[in-house]
Amino acid sequence: MSLVADYGFVLLVMACCFGLFMAWGVGANDVSNAMGTSVGAKALTIKQAILIAMVFEFCGAYLAGGQVTETIKNGIVDASVIPADMFVLGMMASLLSAGTWLLIASIRGWPVSTTHSIVGAIIGFASVSVSIDAVNWGGLVPIVSSWVVTPFISGLLAFGLFMSVQWLIFDTEDPFRNAKRWVPVYMFLTGFMLALMTFTKGLKHVGLNFTTSQSILLSAVVGLLVAGLGILLLRRIKLDEEADKDFHFASVEKVFAVLMIFTACSMAFAHGASDVSNAVGPLAAVVGVIEAGGDMTIGGQSSVPGWVLLMGAVGIVIGLATYGWKVIATIGKKITELTPSRGFAAELATAATVVAASGIGLPISTTHTLVGAVLGIGMARGIGALNLAVVGRIFTSWVVTLPIGAALAIIYLEIFMLIFL
Repeated sequence: MSLVADYGFVLLVMACCFGLFMAWGVGANDVSNAMGTSVGAKALTIKQAILIAMVFEFCGAYLAGGQVTETIKNGIVDASVIPADMFVLGMMASLLSAGTWLLIASIRGWPVSTTHSIVGAIIGFASVSVSIDAVNWGGLVPIVSSWVVTPFISGLLAFGLFMSVQWLIFDTEDPFRNAKRWVPVYMFLTGFMLALMTFTKGLKHVGLNFTTSQSILLSAVVGLLVAGLGILLLRRIKLDEEADKDFHFASVEKVFAVLMIFTACSMAFAHGASDVSNAVGPLAAVVGVIEAGGDMTIGGQSSVPGWVLLMGAVGIVIGLATYGWKVIATIGKKITELTPSRGFAAELATAATVVAASGIGLPISTTHTLVGAVLGIGMARGIGALNLAVVGRIFTSWVVTLPIGAALAIIYLEIFMLIFL
């Protein structure tokens, strides 16, 4: 109790700095995953991808990021058995640990999981500071299982979407005309899915509550508006017979490039909603305990303040703008060759999976989900279409992330204990 009473303001400032550092890491490493497919498919330049991500990551984090943040804040450790002083120092150590690993991975161009990083760090500090009983192992089961299940689901969805495109468009007598007919339907699905997530789960903490029927109706309106905007943009695209001589589906891919702009927006929004929690969950926990004067029963259960979500959203945007290009190259260009039609399937499948998980408050790995989707596209084209060496390096970085996060958190916690206790 004395540590929070004596150094409350200092600890709050430090926690905010570490939370911002962690959010920077999410932006530098994880947001790049969200945009990599668009850049790899040449639907967007890196500058355009960064601008889109800035807007939609921010909106996703602020409007729809509260649900998963609660799980990161309260669902991994049993706060009631951890002393307030140790809880605050441990959450700060977790933020610094995950941020450090993300910095290293971003410099190396590795697409690692920010979710693994922070969950591993929180488990590490709780196990050492109190005991392994302080970890809510039962609550971890759905989180850990989701890391395996979600790449599989997104891979299946991407495979299915890609095959539907083949069936409805590419394998027909007039692919270009059918692309213009069916692509607005995919645009409607994109707009409807994101709007439904926002209206049903995301706007509660800003004071807006909608019934299920209102949410579905409003989401359908948003979907129709998105499809309408898409139709207007598609009217500008004409059949390019010269380009089609070099590549039979060149004109069709131009249609899908327009669709990828919309799926890139949805991917950025979904990612912001899911992964801002990795940065602001521990920060929100620290803020709650400090504001409650060290009372864990009040602070541990307090809601996530709006300004904390705002800080996470800003940190993500800064990370993407300053260092996001490096991991974008790995995801977009090195796993498998992507075209707009393939990239769209990967992005929409990932966004759908992430949005569904965020809606139920499950902290899944966006990295795993997207790589699963890209692998699903590669499998649809045959195993030879995959760069297995790059895939192997990515899998290795995933395996080591959780134990490294735990080890770094333990080291930082020991340092903080030497300074403050």
